[in-house]
Parts: sequence; C-alpha cells; structure tokens
Amino acid sequence: MARRTTRRTRGGTRDQEAALVRRALEASARAYAPYSGYHVGAALLAADGQVFTGCNVENASYPLCICAERVALGTAVAAGQSAFKVMAVATGSSPPATPCGACRQVMHELGPGLKVLLCNHAGELRRTTVRALLPAAFSGGQLTRRPPAVRRRRSAS
Repeated sequence: MARRTTRRTRGGTRDQEAALVRRALEASARAYAPYSGYHVGAALLAADGQVFTGCNVENASYPLCICAERVALGTAVAAGQSAFKVMAVATGSSPPATPCGACRQVMHELGPGLKVLLCNHAGELRRTTVRALLPAAFSGGQLTRRPPAVRRRRSAS
C-alpha cells in the first residue's frame, strides 16, 4: 500500500493551498463588478481549518466598493475567527495582481503573519506574505492611548 505524502508549506499543505486557490477562483465568478468588469475572489484559511470566501462588490459610488479580501476577512471575523494562516486571492490579471493598499493594511491588522497566494485563471501562482506586501505597515501600537491635549481658543470679547 503506497503512503501518500503531502509537502507542508509555512501556512498549510500544498493540498490546502490548491483547495484555497480553487475556492478563490470560484468566488471570483460571483463578484459583482458591473462597472470595471474586474472580478476578484478570495479564500481565507483560518487556524482551525475553516475556509471563508469573499468576492469584490462594486457600487456606482466607487468609494463604497468593497474588495474580496476584506469581504473574506470580515466574514471570518463575524463568525468568531481571529487567527488566520493563508489567503488565496484570484484575479484575471497576468501576472496575478496583488491586493490594494487598503486590503494589505486590513490583512496586516488581522493576520500579520498571513501567507498570501496570488493566482489567476491561467494557472499562474505566486506565493508571498503580508509582511512582504506591506513591509512598513501601520499598526495599533503606533496609536497613542490618550488623545493629544487640545488647545482651546480664547474667545475674542
């Protein structure tokens, strides 16, 4: 009887990575992108093995659009998750596109050690990390706990 061996990566097994890529590609097909036509899907592996997916949702008022990565993270947080291992992000770009700056910041906030798989429908795959994508990230540790003293203007009487 042959024993199957699965190569482990820093965030999970190659089988888990392949499943995440597949789920991200599937999620991209559900994107609501009537304005840009740019479909993005994301699949997030939580530490307990659950997978959460997301797709981009556009709006005629562009600033109200939400990216696939943040949909997946928000869904996971709403389900009570707080520890994440790997996120696959699927786009139609070649080479596969990286997350936008806002998504990178949110990914860093919720998973600073997160491994990221960038993929597309052509089968291209690039492995990276949140730290590599956002090396000088802003973090909560940089916020002060007390607001700075506010100087009151003297009223002219």
